Amino acid sequence: MLFLVAALLLLGVLLGAVAHAPLAFTVVTAAVIAVWLAVFAARERHARRN
Repeated sequence: MLFLVAALLLLGVLLGAVAHAPLAFTVVTAAVIAVWLAVFAARERHARRN
């Protein structure tokens, strides 16, 4: 339960920061995170096949 509270608190802080960040910064950061997740997913899929 404490983990859930901490995760929600962190999410609130991050969303609050994104609301005040410039749009270009938000888009670039979102793109970097999306690429990172795509690379991770591809590596995991490749590792499970072998």
